Amino acid sequence: MLIGDVARRSGVSSRMLRHYDALGLVRPTGRTVGGYREYSAGDVRRIFHVESLRSLGLSLQQIGRALEDPAFTPSALVSDLIQWTEDRLAREQELLERLRVIDASAPTGWQDVLRVVELMRELNSSSAARRQQAVLGGPEDVSVPAELLVGAVLAESDPHVAGALRWALARSGGEGVAALAAVARSEDVDIRRRAVLAIAEMPDAPGAIPVLADALGDPDPTVRGRAAVVLGGHGVAAAVPTLVGMVVEGSNDVDAAEALGTLSRDPECAAVIATAMADELAAPTADSATRIRLTQALVELEGTTAHGILRHLAHDQDRAVALVASALVGAEEERTDEVS
Repeated sequence: MLIGDVARRSGVSSRMLRHYDALGLVRPTGRTVGGYREYSAGDVRRIFHVESLRSLGLSLQQIGRALEDPAFTPSALVSDLIQWTEDRLAREQELLERLRVIDASAPTGWQDVLRVVELMRELNSSSAARRQQAVLGGPEDVSVPAELLVGAVLAESDPHVAGALRWALARSGGEGVAALAAVARSEDVDIRRRAVLAIAEMPDAPGAIPVLADALGDPDPTVRGRAAVVLGGHGVAAAVPTLVGMVVEGSNDVDAAEALGTLSRDPECAAVIATAMADELAAPTADSATRIRLTQALVELEGTTAHGILRHLAHDQDRAVALVASALVGAEEERTDEVS
């Protein structure tokens, strides 16, 4: 079979077949009277073997060894090829993400593209100061693409830089909420915390409240707590159990009490909160410190039920609780007298 026929049947160009011949990789068995390469059926099979190994990423030199050297085992080479392929895919994925960020920024010219590329480089700097400056030091009339900020927020470990990134993201008009919502259920608790914290700083953005409400069921108390404080401030009654639990546990209890105070403006919700607080005060497991925190939180609530519980606590058997409650009742009565 002449080289042209082999090329047509194998899909390997005549030029590549000549290259294989020059390397000694696939040499035709014979030649015609006119000196043309003539391939046997065995030669054609060897061509297909070469192409199969090329499809796995082997170099022509490695293919030659694989076909000629019986001691050349595939295990180590295949492992190396797997690692090389994984590295290449990671680089390609990184490039794809960069291109998506640039595309999302809707550049009007190459200067816009260069600005985004420079910003990405600065945000990947090993210096926290440079990363922070990249966010805060840009021109006022130039906004940072939300997609880029979301990626940076989720990866940032420095609290100061993370704060700057969340601030910039909040200024973007909530464009990053959808991207953050997509990772708010990540298996990585750090990712969930960063996502919910960022959404919590732009609760008025479309779609933010449903994501935070969903976070109330998160197994991580930090995620639940941050979501509950924001939801409570926005009148979402579903946050009540988490907020009361935060007061009991002493986890960000001051913010939790303030959020409960906001929710208590609704008389129906105020009654639910007061009942929950009373149950926790009466719980056998409630120690003195816990009952003091609950007593202090009661003063934030509106409604006669909460105030009645507070006055009752002024005569509590636990002297520390009684003293705190008495002081709060006295302060509340003074404010009432001043208003009247």
